[in-house]
Amino acid sequence: MNIQLFSKNALVGGATQGIGAGIAIELAKCGANVTVMARNEAKLKDFTVALPMVNPDQKHQYLVADFSDFESYKQIITTYFNTHSIDILVNNTNGPEPGLAVDKNVADYQKAFDLLFKTVCETTLLALPHMIAQKSGRIINVSSLSVKEPIGSLALSNSIRSAVMAWAKTLSNEVAQHNITVNNILTGYFDTARIQSLISHDAQKAGLSEDEIKQTRENKIPMKRFGKPEEYGHLVAFLASEYASYLTGANIPLDGGLNNTY
Repeated sequence: MNIQLFSKNALVGGATQGIGAGIAIELAKCGANVTVMARNEAKLKDFTVALPMVNPDQKHQYLVADFSDFESYKQIITTYFNTHSIDILVNNTNGPEPGLAVDKNVADYQKAFDLLFKTVCETTLLALPHMIAQKSGRIINVSSLSVKEPIGSLALSNSIRSAVMAWAKTLSNEVAQHNITVNNILTGYFDTARIQSLISHDAQKAGLSEDEIKQTRENKIPMKRFGKPEEYGHLVAFLASEYASYLTGANIPLDGGLNNTY
C-alpha cells in the first residue's frame, strides 16, 4: 500500500510535539502540504522547516493559536479559513488538567469544554464548506480510550471527549453523502510529554516513583510498551487516504491491545 497525499492540504493541531508531531511528519512524508498549529511560534518555526519535503511543489506552513483561549482561537482560525481551504483536518489539542470529579467545579468543566469541544467544533465547521463543495474530505479527531472506560484521574477529559465522540458520530452521518469521512482515534498510552506529566501527577498522588507508575501502566498493555508518535502518524495517514474512503463514523482504538483488557 503506497499512500500518496500529493496536492492535499492538511491542518494538524498540537503539532510541535508528541502525537501531533508524529501525525504532521507522516502526512508530510506522504506528500501533503501541512499547516501545523500550536501556541509556541519559535517551536512552530523550527518544526515547520524540518518537515519532510518529498516533492518540489510541497509547501508547509504554521499557524500560531492557543486552544486554551477560545475567543482568541476563534478569531485566528476564522481568519485562516478566510484565505485557506483544507482537505484533511486533524483535531488535536492539549489535554485539560488531571483531577478527580469531586475536586472539579463547573468553571473547570466549562474551561475543558472550550478547550476540547468548542475548538474542535469551530474548526470543523469552518473546514466543511470547502469539503462539501469538492465532495471530499477527511476529519480525524484525536480522542482517548477514556471515552470507552473513564480513567479515574481524568474527570474533565473523560467527560468532554465523550461529548466530542457523540458529536462526531452525528456529524459523520450528515456529511457522508459528500464523501467526507469523520473518525475518532481512541488513544492509549503513547510516549509523549503529556503521558509523562500524567505519570508525574499520579506518582505524587500515590507516593510512588514515576518509574513505578510507568511500569504499572506498561504492564497493563498486552504489547508491554507505550506507543510511538510515528505509529500514530501511520494510522492517520491511512485514514486521510483514499484507502479509507468507506470508513466513517468509527471509533478506532490505538493502544497496543489495552482496550481489550478493561
